[in-house]
Amino acid sequence: MYYPMFFDTTYILVLIGVIICMIASAKMNSTFSRYSRVRSRSGMTGREAAERILFQAGIRDVRVEHISGNLTDHYDPRNKTLRLSDATYHSDSVAAVGVAAHECGHAIQHETGYIPLAVRGSLVPIANFGSSIAWPLIIIGLIMNSNMSALLLNLGILAFSFAVLFQIITLPVEFNASGRALKILGNSGILYEDEVRDTRKVLTAAALTYVAGAASAILQLLRIVLLANRRND
Repeated sequence: MYYPMFFDTTYILVLIGVIICMIASAKMNSTFSRYSRVRSRSGMTGREAAERILFQAGIRDVRVEHISGNLTDHYDPRNKTLRLSDATYHSDSVAAVGVAAHECGHAIQHETGYIPLAVRGSLVPIANFGSSIAWPLIIIGLIMNSNMSALLLNLGILAFSFAVLFQIITLPVEFNASGRALKILGNSGILYEDEVRDTRKVLTAAALTYVAGAASAILQLLRIVLLANRRND
């Protein structure tokens, strides 16, 4: 019987991915925590900043709503709703305003037909399906000793590749939204120049979590390919 999933040196790739994600998450949490204690001189809350940015961008059909949780902020293009978390919606910190502006960046991407956002949206159902079916196929393919094992492994790798592709295409979407946010905050006068610099640190730390997630997914895919090659040998 073959048990590479349980006794395998390629676990080092998983460990590297976990460490990268932990470091990025810790950096994000510490940076946001630091600048969430710095009040913006305009006194605008995350909600107020989001509403002003959307209004100035000529976007009238996007709702700004509160959502519970910590850093659960997101823009939902399906119903054009921008949801801000507990730490953002009512807060007037430079961190909160920056996060709200970032989500507005996604709304503006949607309004202007930003292609990477559309591509990411089209990948969502495929990536979700790939994530759910990949590991069962991979595990069965590694354990089985039959002519079907190679086929199952290849199907599992293909399915997981769509999830990895989704992580990769997310990067330009997030970077672009942050770039838009910083430009808007600087030009609109919502934040002063030194506050924009502080906000840049928050959004950069947030972007690193997406980079870490993509790197971790790529390492996972590399591990699966190595296991598949070993199985075939």
